[in-house]
Amino acid sequence: MAMGEWLALEKKLRRRGFKCVCGVDEAGRGPLAGPVVAAAVILPANFDPEGIADSKKLTPQRRQRAYEKITAKAHSFAVAASSVAEIDEVNILAATLLAMRRAITGLVETPDYVIVDGNRLIPDLKSAQETVIGGDGRVLSVACASILAKVERDRIMQEYHQHFPEYGFDQHKGYPTRQHRLMIAKHGVIAIHRRSFNLLGKDAILELNL
Repeated sequence: MAMGEWLALEKKLRRRGFKCVCGVDEAGRGPLAGPVVAAAVILPANFDPEGIADSKKLTPQRRQRAYEKITAKAHSFAVAASSVAEIDEVNILAATLLAMRRAITGLVETPDYVIVDGNRLIPDLKSAQETVIGGDGRVLSVACASILAKVERDRIMQEYHQHFPEYGFDQHKGYPTRQHRLMIAKHGVIAIHRRSFNLLGKDAILELNL
């Protein structure tokens, strides 16, 4: 995406007088295991968007390079999470919004405007905010937040793999793949699984019993 398109919303907000604009996004709403992770990013006005895209469209290598660039050049950034216990207690949407609020409050500077990926505003946020559906592919600061959240969550799942190698968390990162569900059926549910989710699909149980 061209620089002008990426920065259109941020530039419009700055013209309206908002000097500290923050993008926020999450990674890990859909998996069966692990936390949901959110990141908040405030970029300088002259940030170069080269190499930045929606995290889902980048290879792990390109995400890592983008991560290093963002963390080196961002005016401020923060990453936060909601645990599996919190997800099971309050539901994944509420836990996601909680992680987003934690990331924003973790910034060195309080933003005066927040751009939230998706269609849900963050409760109890003091800053002005708006939602942008598909923001990680349309707004530069949100794309940067999506990259930080994805890289950090993948690292967490890689660490879990060291403790539970039989589940293959290094490959599927906790998402509901056929292989993951087969391993749950075979080895059982462990502490990092979201018990409020449908952990076992019928196909996995049938296949395991064949």
